[in-house]
Amino acid sequence: MTNSRMNPKVDEFLSKAKKWQEEFEKLRMIILDCELTEDFKWMHPCYTFEKKNIVLIHGFKEYCALLFHKGALLKDTHGILIQQTENVQAARQIRFTNFREIAEMETILKAYIYEAIEVEKAGLEVNFKKHTEFNIPEEFQNKLDEIPDLKTAFEALTPGRQRAYILYFSEPKQSKTRVSRVEKYMQKILGGKGLND
Repeated sequence: MTNSRMNPKVDEFLSKAKKWQEEFEKLRMIILDCELTEDFKWMHPCYTFEKKNIVLIHGFKEYCALLFHKGALLKDTHGILIQQTENVQAARQIRFTNFREIAEMETILKAYIYEAIEVEKAGLEVNFKKHTEFNIPEEFQNKLDEIPDLKTAFEALTPGRQRAYILYFSEPKQSKTRVSRVEKYMQKILGGKGLND
């Protein structure tokens, strides 16, 4: 591994890490041993093969993780890949709570990284669920039935924007919260805007 492959933005990220610094450094060395290109995307160290995202290092309160962008396509022979939420379709994580876990799993981690590179070389793609395969929450469906213009505007949105709204409206456990979200975003939908536009 040469220092020329190390990205200064990642050096800065690591120097400022208040938690998981030692674990991040170890993950970085393991990944760089696999000949990936170090980049910095989405505010995290990201590693690519021929400009395709392979794996990302990130930390949370309870754990740090390696996120495989197309983890759903990996064989997961050790049963260690985790789907963050039921709505995450492609990415999978391997989580760690201490340095020792990472050091003990180094050989396995490299095998997963090499498999992820092979997935990319083979040009494999994750088959994403269509937005129509997601359940529209009852509260939103009622509004769509009540207000024809809202239904027309929603159907005119791109599939990705439709999916974002459906997932966002579905999140709350309480009906009144779902109703509140729907009402808050109706004008955006009528204006042809996505959730984050």
